[in-house]
Amino acid sequence: MQPVIKARSLRKIYGNNKALDGVDLDLLPGRILGLIGPNGAGKTTLLKSILGLAPVDGDISVLGMDPRRQRTQLLEQVSFIADTAILPRWLKVKQALEYLAGVHPRFDKNRAQVFLQRTQIQMDSTVRQLSKGMLTQLHLALIMAIDSKLLVLDEPTLGLDILYRKQFYSALLEDYFDEGKTILITTHQVEEIENLLTDVVFIKNGRFNLNIAMDELHSRYTELRVTDEHVPQAQALNPIHSRPMLGGRAMIFESADRAALRALGEIKTPGLADLFVAKMQEGASHA
Repeated sequence: MQPVIKARSLRKIYGNNKALDGVDLDLLPGRILGLIGPNGAGKTTLLKSILGLAPVDGDISVLGMDPRRQRTQLLEQVSFIADTAILPRWLKVKQALEYLAGVHPRFDKNRAQVFLQRTQIQMDSTVRQLSKGMLTQLHLALIMAIDSKLLVLDEPTLGLDILYRKQFYSALLEDYFDEGKTILITTHQVEEIENLLTDVVFIKNGRFNLNIAMDELHSRYTELRVTDEHVPQAQALNPIHSRPMLGGRAMIFESADRAALRALGEIKTPGLADLFVAKMQEGASHA
């Protein structure tokens, strides 16, 4: 099976800043990848390289194409939603549908209309009349009506209330995603996408410090909740991260003996947000 995205040794330097520092990535069809990292970690540069918006050193192929040299052909099969509005504020909803139907060979106007009928968006409304949540729904309707093989989402629900965020991801799974499509998501709202993902990448200082399938997390990482009396014994087993909790500590271990940990307290697979903090702070002192 050929990867949708195949990248090798991607590098990009801005002055003294290494935005990408030797990144390798294989994203297979039918997967949902979460790309998670702090501000300035390299997420935007990587997305730009995938979309053909920024030159990088190294090799990258998206759907078998060079994103820079074949960008027009590529964008017929790739859709993109960012956190910023890109539609003219004077444009009416119905005009947006008519325009896309006229210019994009893979746009299904009827499908967009069906989705919009489940919202409060009126076809005669202009973009300026829509709330941020409605505007995100409109973007999603336009994107879901395009038969794209790859969907790239860059902080798609930033600034939305929890109701709109839940509706967005539910619609994405129920009305858009299937085994023939692949999704790449960047977000700071880690907990909300955790159950959507098949794969996750943590990026820090232009490098991946975790690149793993979600179903492998439980075999590699363990969280131990331990009372104060057992903290010294647990600390001796070299956790990668430790944080205080009421009456003890929560510690995260990598490739540890689960039987030894279970003898000290309660164990479970760590949540993605806690694991992200652990990997970002790995090597620091957490006493």
